[in-house]
Amino acid sequence: MHDNTTSERAAEFLLGLLEAGEAERVRRRIGLRPSPPDGESGESEEAADARRSVYSWWTRTPVPSSVLLWVLEEDDPELNALVWRHLSADDAMRRAIVRGIPHGPGRGQPVPVAKSLRREPEPPVPEHFSRFGLVGALRASRSMGPARKAASMVVGHPGWKAVAAADLERALPGYARWALAVRPDCPPALRERFGSHAKFTHRVRQSGVVDGPARYATTWSPADRVLRVLSLGRTMFPARVREAEDVLRPLVRDHLGDREDAWAVLAQLVGTYYGTVPELLVTAGAVA
Repeated sequence: MHDNTTSERAAEFLLGLLEAGEAERVRRRIGLRPSPPDGESGESEEAADARRSVYSWWTRTPVPSSVLLWVLEEDDPELNALVWRHLSADDAMRRAIVRGIPHGPGRGQPVPVAKSLRREPEPPVPEHFSRFGLVGALRASRSMGPARKAASMVVGHPGWKAVAAADLERALPGYARWALAVRPDCPPALRERFGSHAKFTHRVRQSGVVDGPARYATTWSPADRVLRVLSLGRTMFPARVREAEDVLRPLVRDHLGDREDAWAVLAQLVGTYYGTVPELLVTAGAVA
């Protein structure tokens, strides 16, 4: 292994779940260098180049929409700028960013807009929103395109409160309900009101709504991409990444432990393995 910006970060993330002494011994055995910092004062030019490369990879890599929400929950202007540039970001996210809408639990203060985004325009306001307002635009949506555009105008807690009240008064149309349900920031109770049967929840998951980092870490694939995303967690979504670490730690201990041969197999497999992370750990442990 030789590239700190790609699959090496995936193995390094898993090594971080071992005790420090065990991790260092395994690291030497498989020729893994510690990943450079993702951003610290006084970082070397090499580390800065690596960080820029990693962030470039991040913005170009498809991720479930919930991952971007975990980043937005940090309410950090510079992290918001990375979400803005992400190929998986949608109009609702970008609208919330330029309006300074907070996403973290219990936070109400506006989030400053990063300097790099201050000249960026807000996504266009849909015509039917201008004519009918938020609830009217949702009720007027008779196909998925207009419904998604109307749903992108729901920003912050007041917007969701208005939507919930309107749906309680008279159920919103199906297209509008679906466009709202697949928003990662849709309140869980409201999403459950929109639908709770198995087919509905499966389709919501397929759309990118994930029930927390632990679920992402254990059920999403390919393992290499999942681990590389999680390897940025302490920088991008530190408040949530521990959920993934806690669920993976016992699996790493059970299937790899400090067995250098098992880690060597994992290092060979990780870049081309298309299953989930737990499946990767089981396979590496069994092959070794």
